[in-house]
Amino acid sequence: MGNLQELSDLNKTIKISARRFEESPYIQRTYSPEMVRGVYAGRYFPMTIGEDPIKKYWLLRQKALIFDVPEKPIEISGPDTIPFLDKVMTRKVSTIKEGRGYYSLACTPQGGIFMDGVLFKFKEDKFWYVQADGPFEDWLIAHSSNFNVKISDPKSRVLQIQGPASIDIMKSASKGKIDEKMKYFRSGFFDIGGQNLYVSRTGFTNELGFEIYSDGFKTDHIALWDHLMTCGKPYGMEFSAARAMTIRRIEGGIFGNLTDIDTTITPFEAGLEFCVNMEKGDFIGRDALANKDRRTCLFGITCKKETPVSGSKVIDENKVVGHITAGVQSPTLQIGIGYVRFYKPSDWPGRELIFKLPNGNSHKGNIVELPFFDREKNIVRGIDRKIPSIPK
Repeated sequence: MGNLQELSDLNKTIKISARRFEESPYIQRTYSPEMVRGVYAGRYFPMTIGEDPIKKYWLLRQKALIFDVPEKPIEISGPDTIPFLDKVMTRKVSTIKEGRGYYSLACTPQGGIFMDGVLFKFKEDKFWYVQADGPFEDWLIAHSSNFNVKISDPKSRVLQIQGPASIDIMKSASKGKIDEKMKYFRSGFFDIGGQNLYVSRTGFTNELGFEIYSDGFKTDHIALWDHLMTCGKPYGMEFSAARAMTIRRIEGGIFGNLTDIDTTITPFEAGLEFCVNMEKGDFIGRDALANKDRRTCLFGITCKKETPVSGSKVIDENKVVGHITAGVQSPTLQIGIGYVRFYKPSDWPGRELIFKLPNGNSHKGNIVELPFFDREKNIVRGIDRKIPSIPK
């Protein structure tokens, strides 16, 4: 079941018990009567607070936004942590260094993507895996019977500060300990407003940014929020719901688990072969992947006249060859963009195909490689620090 966050989804709401899912510890500061919550990894998160998402998008691209995100850290600890993670992860965990984050997948025995997320090494017998949407804690427990490991929930809630001003904001929040020297996907513990917290230079926007992980019940979440907002105010930082992030993550070619990738697509088909180490030895899904086609089936689509939406059929010579998993209007490119999942590999990029919207209307779209711009990732790496202007 996809975690769809398109414009139409913001109006499809139902009443549900407030205790059914985990509420954010920052809700005292983020609540709005206009808030519409989504559920992700068993946690509530703000899909909208009635804000103008395009205005927030340009704040993200020109200044900074703070997001209360629902991604969920899972702690794996014990003497067999490394061999266990090598068994369930596609990357070679035994060579991972402390102070670095590693994007990694977990596959089903059939080679499909069960989960994606970022793996952090705290020490030899303690790791955090920051999972996307889905029941990954149960999956880890189910596969741990032959390993001396403990799978636990550290109750860490994650904040993301994203945008070109994020380095200056985090420099202020850490009294200068976090600065330009902290590279992309690096991490560590820092004093943030008098609290010792884990911070990584990562995010879900393909903009320069950081993630701050609370330490469960030890953290004074409201004090942390107020400290970060105080540090961000001189730089124009504002709180935002998820819509601006969703637009930017699609522009940046970032996939959503259960929406763009799931158990029916392999890492190869998703273009994620770079994080699959077939040479490291046995892992769940390796035998199946050894016999899979390694060509990509997940690409982008652009359209000047219409915005692609999830569920649209992609047609080539009157034959349905794929479907759109997500789509938005790109404020930077000023065109409609989306992801196309093709059912068979082929030379799709460069082709002009038809996509048929759920309402029956059809439009021409161009198939492109991902991401839609900044393919060298110079923005997120801090190489390109130019502030983009709003197109006229």
